[in-house]
Amino acid sequence: MKNKIYVTVLCLCACFSYGQDIFGKWKTIDDKTGEAKSVVKIYEENGKVFGKIVGIVNPNRKNAICEKCEGEDKNKPILGFVLIRDLEKSGNYYEGGTIFDPLRGRQFKCRLALDEDNKDLLQVRGYVAFFYATQYWQRVKE
Repeated sequence: MKNKIYVTVLCLCACFSYGQDIFGKWKTIDDKTGEAKSVVKIYEENGKVFGKIVGIVNPNRKNAICEKCEGEDKNKPILGFVLIRDLEKSGNYYEGGTIFDPLRGRQFKCRLALDEDNKDLLQVRGYVAFFYATQYWQRVKE
């Protein structure tokens, strides 16, 4: 009987902790307008964390291209674009990589963290030197 209780508790803990990480799909929310823009899938590959645009909310922008990108990303579709690259876990944060804003054509240092009070909000912070801007993205529940 004790073994069944332990197994049940371990399963519940595993299920609870699964919902407590940054991986999955997030609806991006513009920090100035509060408008939903896209859906980004956060995933891990080779020990690093990445974020890829897997959906665009505005139907008129579904075929948008990255006109302000440089190099190999120039004029590629925004849908499918990897905008978060090379983050690593450091305590409660994922940092050490970059985030790219395809609308402005600018790259920033990046830090991601779950909101302390609401694990369905992802704090996305972009840095230039010691200046930063923060957005809160909403978890997409499937």
